Amino acid sequence: MTHIRPATPADVPVILALIRELALFEREPDAVEATEPMLAEALFGERPAAEALMAERDGAVAGFALFFHNFSTWKGRRGLYLEDLYVTPAARGGGVGTALLRHLAGIALDRGCARFEWSVLDWNVDAVAFYRAMGAVGLEEWTVQRVDGAALVRLAGR
Repeated sequence: MTHIRPATPADVPVILALIRELALFEREPDAVEATEPMLAEALFGERPAAEALMAERDGAVAGFALFFHNFSTWKGRRGLYLEDLYVTPAARGGGVGTALLRHLAGIALDRGCARFEWSVLDWNVDAVAFYRAMGAVGLEEWTVQRVDGAALVRLAGR
């Protein structure tokens, strides 16, 4: 049985370790810049930027989900955006991902969100199939745009 609970400040080291595992899985092992103090501030500081859930099986961490609110001008309501969902290799196929998604969907409904969204790498066919089985629809006409690093500095004119 999977138990889902809100993350606590004591979970920050585990969350960072899981983020690093996710980065390795996503073929970006050196991309993680986050530190424990950064995550602690982002999740539990004076103005939290995000929230996290921990999934446990038999008392051990089996995965996590990190999410935040966005806003739809067309709907006039906020939405829930799932930044990361990760299930440890040993727990995959055991319903942990499903439990996390269902829990997040419930949060979205409880908070009056108009939608629940996330991105998935196109090469991660197992994840895409899993999400489709859960009722997710790919937004084929939309592509994610990103500005970061030096390009962000240039765009800001600094």
